[in-house]
Order: sequence, then structure tokens, then C-alpha cells
Amino acid sequence: MPTSIIENGKIRMQQTVEVTKKEFSHVRTGRANPAILDQVMIEYYGVPTPLTQIAGVSAPEAQLIVIKPYDKTMLNQIEKAIHAANLGFNPSSDGTVIRIAIPPLTENTRKDLVKNVKKMAEESKIAIRNIRRDVIDHLKKLEKDSLISEDELKRHNENVQKMTDKFIENIDELANEKEKMIMTI
Repeated sequence: MPTSIIENGKIRMQQTVEVTKKEFSHVRTGRANPAILDQVMIEYYGVPTPLTQIAGVSAPEAQLIVIKPYDKTMLNQIEKAIHAANLGFNPSSDGTVIRIAIPPLTENTRKDLVKNVKKMAEESKIAIRNIRRDVIDHLKKLEKDSLISEDELKRHNENVQKMTDKFIENIDELANEKEKMIMTI
């Protein structure tokens, strides 16, 4: 029973790291990244639809994102949705595709993005620590109900702490990589 509790905690921690990776992919760097547009929703036949489901999104150059709608009538709505998403981009259409030139980041913008990444990383680390607390509380309840001994509780707590440290280290590594990407000119 304690191993299933610990395994469940491990799965939840892995999910937290995956969510953090996804959040980091949405943070702008100096290079064009189609994932920046993942949050853009377009009204398609009355249903909010992700941009990636109604158009092909690619980055053929380091400073350019190209959006090719599957339905050419959606060009104006896609442009409006990108403006409404307030990403700081100015899309331009030639009637068949939409091009978004990614402006270079200023030093202040880079520093703000790094602060944002650090904040997201800290929130993820807090989530992992909360998962650790939940797991340890479950283990203490098992010990209180005399299902495991005090020595087993201590051993399991040490394992949970090692696991927590490993996942927090993963998040720190992800944040450091993203910071390097943002600060690289």
C-alpha cells in the first residue's frame, strides 16, 4: 500500500514537470516557435478552435512564422485572433498565407521573460512540494492506523524526499535551459 501511494505521488510529480515544459514552450525566445500560437483560439463555425487545428503553422526561418489556413476564408479571423491574443505580433496576410515576423527581443523584454520563467518554475516547485506533503500525510495516516511501522514510515519519507529533490532539480534544469535560450542573442 505505501508503494502505491508513493508511485501515485511520483506520477503526479511527473505530470507537473510535463505541464511546466509545456508552459515554457509558450514563452517567447529570440527565435520563431510555432508553439507560441498554441493558445490562439479562432471562432470556427461557432466553436472556439485552436489555431493549429484549422491551419498549418511552421517556422521556415529563425525570425518568421508562417500560417497556412486549410480554409482560405478564415484568413481575416485568424489575423484578428492573433491580434486579440495580445502576443505583441503584427501578422500580415498576402491572401493565401499569414506571415508573422518575430521582432528581436530587447534587453528589458528578455529580463522580464526570464522573471516570468523563474516565477513559473517556482510555482511548479511549490506544486511538487505540495504533492510531497500529501504523500507524507498519507504515509503518516498508515502509520497511525498501525499498517506500517515507524521505521518504514521514516524510510518511505526519505524516499519521497529523494524523489521530490529529483523532480525539483528537473524543473531547475528546464528553467535554466529556457533562461539561456531567452538570453541568447
